[in-house]
Amino acid sequence: MKKQRESFKSQWGFILACIGSSVGMGNIWMFSTRVSSYGGGSFLIPYFIFVALVGFTGVIGEMSFGRATRSGPVDAFGIACERKGKRKYGEALGMIPVLGAMAMAIGYTVVMGWILKYAVGTFTGKTLAPKGVEEFSGAFGSMASAFGNNGWQIAALILCMGILMLGVVSGIEKANKFMMPLFFGLFVILAVYVAFQPGAAEGYKYIFRIDPKALSDPVTWIFALGQAFFSLSVAGNGTLIYGSYLSDEENIPAAAARVAFFDTLAAILAALVIIPAMATTGAKLDQGGPGLLFIFLPHLIQSMPGGPVIAMIFFVAVLLAGLTSLINLYEAPIATVQEKLHLGRVQACAVIAVIGAVISVVIQGIVSDWMDVLSIYICPLGAGLAGIMFFWLCGKDYVEEQINKGREKPFTKWFVPVCKYLYIPVCFLVLILGIALGGIG
Repeated sequence: MKKQRESFKSQWGFILACIGSSVGMGNIWMFSTRVSSYGGGSFLIPYFIFVALVGFTGVIGEMSFGRATRSGPVDAFGIACERKGKRKYGEALGMIPVLGAMAMAIGYTVVMGWILKYAVGTFTGKTLAPKGVEEFSGAFGSMASAFGNNGWQIAALILCMGILMLGVVSGIEKANKFMMPLFFGLFVILAVYVAFQPGAAEGYKYIFRIDPKALSDPVTWIFALGQAFFSLSVAGNGTLIYGSYLSDEENIPAAAARVAFFDTLAAILAALVIIPAMATTGAKLDQGGPGLLFIFLPHLIQSMPGGPVIAMIFFVAVLLAGLTSLINLYEAPIATVQEKLHLGRVQACAVIAVIGAVISVVIQGIVSDWMDVLSIYICPLGAGLAGIMFFWLCGKDYVEEQINKGREKPFTKWFVPVCKYLYIPVCFLVLILGIALGGIG
């Protein structure tokens, strides 16, 4: 007899967990840079279009696929391929998104070590201690080098695993119910603070202006697609595994809409903090990624009135966003170890933690290249494979039955055709464009 699968206790617990999985560094250190680089509102228009497309196809599909099979990617893909008498092939393909989630979690652990160190450093004064951009850059460079941040990195991993060991309800759901509202609250405080700084208005003008030239540029649309795709965490792993903990009474399309909305809200909030803050000093935001978060923003915050307090609020909020994403990334490999090796929750977490600790410590010096490979190749491939399994192999009737569970009215009849003939090709388009352009996420 199959053991009863743990489930989310409440609808908002599930939604907040999915929002937590989506809201991460991409919302904070990449979205603002993309808005700044591609014409403000000219970037937002295609971004909103692609969020709607991916949210109402891939996110709904992966949630429903997970709930339908009550399992992680390996068994879910196996169940889909079993219809063609090829279960073993499906299980083998299911390892791609699982290993992708594990590898991404390992890389993210390195980043979380940086964030934890800086968050704690805002309380001790160490984060804002450097003088000038060069000293901030030197401090980050020494930390982000090979074996440069072992202790903080292991501490971040222990914090994450401590939550995961508590299980779906007591760990993942409770943590996200606390951390996600706090994250949004802290960023609202920052946005209000920045709004009252001299020169901030120039930032707002830029965010919401429409530049016809940028809007007609295919590059703007390509990077808006990449931002939306990766921000919503469709990769055949995290969203699928959270869906497997969902009851049949929940309305998945409505839940997906809320996830897409709050993920976008988080990105907009970050832009409303970062771009106007940069405008107060006349600085141009052309530096994304870790450099923005660990060099230029701390230097900027240092010069602001009440800088130490602002730094505390900012880095605690970033820590919350990163931790909720890390929890989601580790959950798929943990659930797979539980399913395949028949280990208890704590033992499975321990196995994954040891692997994560060892590899993450070793890759510190190459983490940027590590994450680029995963985002370019593995994430869109995992999303595309999950789409093929669910929409093509499981069939239209099965998919519609799963989508409509928990709904009073049937979801649109266009859902399956759009997913089969638009969303899945988009997944492979993201893969091709990522390879051609060296990454678009």
